[in-house]
Amino acid sequence: MHQDPLNREFSRLAITGMTCANCSGRIERVVGKKPGIYRANVNLASKKGMFEYDPNLIDEAEIIQIIEKTGFGAILDDEDHRGELILQEERVAKRVRLTLIISALLSLPMVIGMIAMLAGVHTPWVEFLHRPWVQLLLTTPIQFGVGIRFYKAAWASLKVKAPSMDVLVSLGTLAAFFYSVYNGFLGGDPTHLYFESSAVIITLILLGKYMEERAKNRTGAAIRSLMALQAKTAIRIDEVTAEDGTIREIFTEVPIGSVIVGDKLLVHPGKTIPVDGSVISGNSTIDESMLTGESLPIDKGVGDELFSGTINQSGALVMTSTKLDSESTLSRIIEMVNDAQGSKAPIQKIADQVSAIFVPAVIVIAIITLLISFVVIGDWGVAIMHSVAVLVIACPCALGLATPTAIMVGTGVGANNGILIKNGESLERAAKINTIVLDKTGTITEGAPKVTHFEVRKDGLLSEDELLAILVGLESHSEHPLAKAIVVFGESHSLEKPKIENFQALVGAGLRGEVGGKRYFVGSPRLMDEMKLDYMPFKRVVPEHESMGETVVMLSDEHQALVVITMADPVKATSKEAIATLKAIGINVIMLTGDNARTAAKIGVDVGLMPDEIVAELKPEDKASVVKELQAQGKIVAMVGDGMNDAPALAQADAGIAMGTGTDIAMESADVTIMNGDLINLSKMILLSELTMRKIKQNLFWAFIYNTVGIPFAAFGLLSPIIAGGAMAFSSVSVLINSLSLNRAKLTKKS
Repeated sequence: MHQDPLNREFSRLAITGMTCANCSGRIERVVGKKPGIYRANVNLASKKGMFEYDPNLIDEAEIIQIIEKTGFGAILDDEDHRGELILQEERVAKRVRLTLIISALLSLPMVIGMIAMLAGVHTPWVEFLHRPWVQLLLTTPIQFGVGIRFYKAAWASLKVKAPSMDVLVSLGTLAAFFYSVYNGFLGGDPTHLYFESSAVIITLILLGKYMEERAKNRTGAAIRSLMALQAKTAIRIDEVTAEDGTIREIFTEVPIGSVIVGDKLLVHPGKTIPVDGSVISGNSTIDESMLTGESLPIDKGVGDELFSGTINQSGALVMTSTKLDSESTLSRIIEMVNDAQGSKAPIQKIADQVSAIFVPAVIVIAIITLLISFVVIGDWGVAIMHSVAVLVIACPCALGLATPTAIMVGTGVGANNGILIKNGESLERAAKINTIVLDKTGTITEGAPKVTHFEVRKDGLLSEDELLAILVGLESHSEHPLAKAIVVFGESHSLEKPKIENFQALVGAGLRGEVGGKRYFVGSPRLMDEMKLDYMPFKRVVPEHESMGETVVMLSDEHQALVVITMADPVKATSKEAIATLKAIGINVIMLTGDNARTAAKIGVDVGLMPDEIVAELKPEDKASVVKELQAQGKIVAMVGDGMNDAPALAQADAGIAMGTGTDIAMESADVTIMNGDLINLSKMILLSELTMRKIKQNLFWAFIYNTVGIPFAAFGLLSPIIAGGAMAFSSVSVLINSLSLNRAKLTKKS
């Protein structure tokens, strides 16, 4: 594929007509060779393709054209085409069901005749069913009507030199059909007819495909349930000024796509929150289980955040929209789950490599079987049936479904539990984690600190209110939880914030800005020490509050500290239990924090961490360095954080895990997002990853064993073509059922 760091765009397509791993691999190879394509990733289970391309060299329409020339259908997988896609899938499902019924009805008389003959029944009706012209009439519509799909797909795959399972089915059934025509009408042995083998093989494969499609639809249930949560309309409140000067409100139901940022919306009890926003008026309880996995509703009032897809349970709310529907939390979750379910885990490469050479190898084995069987037995009919059985039993469908179906179900289970896994690679890495590094603020603690102490320098030139106003003005430019606590504290004093100029965030250290031409700094005592600023009047405050697990922040000018303010950030109720659970399942836990050593030690004791499991007074780059050191020791490291300062460590870790209660930057850097910010979900995430990888390995094992054992059995004549066809059809279904069993997984204990 063509690599270029510039001009990258992504296209997600829904692809129809794929039947096995060779089909998805064929699309990847053909599209991947075209100029301008950086990456082609096609998922058999989800029937989706993700293509990364240079829009200056190729566009989406051309990619769709290439796929169609390869023998498949393709359509954009977006909101505008979703209705068309659903109709298309329904048409395909109806066609498969109809052809299956026709094929079964026409095959049934031959099956009855075959069973009767084997049982020694020789009535006129049985003899009638065994007449060559009767079997030809029954089989021909199946062979060249129902079975035409196999021949078309086989020809398309041969044209691009990537033979698929359809080639095996076509060769096998055509061989049985035409050999029967020869025996029945052209001078062969009329007692050796294999019309029923050809007809029943096609019927059984169609039955397997029908059951496979139904099972595959169940693997995508998570994404469909998320999409069902999206509101289609919203009630917008518009204010209109009448001629007499009075203002009245007009309520209009509008499509969700027309809601813009700043719109005022009404949400009735029992209705879905249409977009992300905040409460302007009213009080209610909101069911956020789709977002967090938690069943208990959350109380919401004026100023509280609302998220699209959650349910307003008890009271009417008036809200203002803060994001477009396409940018909402629910839309992002759907996109992330969609991407994850369409992705491949590294372990899939094994199946892809085997599938690429599998069909040609099976054709060679079938030819060898044909020749050796004839030499040994001396009967072309028996030899052909042996080779047909080899062709039919060897279709690599189960191999292609082994990995993607398990990933689809696993990521869906995760989403239902508030655990968003970015892709298959992240899922595979998460199963290998043996060390978890936790940020403190917002991860172990609530991330919602409150001010406990405020004190100003007695010999300063500015008043207490003036200094607090400067401090609040500077902190209002920051997204850090400590900054928010200071702003809330300042707002309770009804201060007028000064104009801040030349503001700069000193990442991991503090803030800097100018007020009235004078420069001020906000940061920890460590920042004061680094800048050699005097804070002697506050020396007693620092150890006293840090020993209680509180954080100390100071405001200074360019010469001395002017204000000290301390904050307490309570530990999350479940943090201690979560850390104990992680340790119980063999995970090493380490806490990293930029806070001082005394505060870190106090928090560590509260959550059950030993002194050697705590590293304090770190800058963001230091956190990444600690992760790197652990990796150098051979550890598989997950970093858990929620802030901008955690992004470097999240990116460095083998698995980055973001708290959904944190910043967008942290979530973008992470492989996994815990939507409710509860550390209890870490052990669930690890267990889910392990269970999913176990299912993938089971699926691959049985798919490989099935073919390894089945082909020799067929070659030695121990399997009839009909039994081979049934076994092949149901092998795929068994893989899907095994993957679907993940839906019943219990994520509360190690299994």
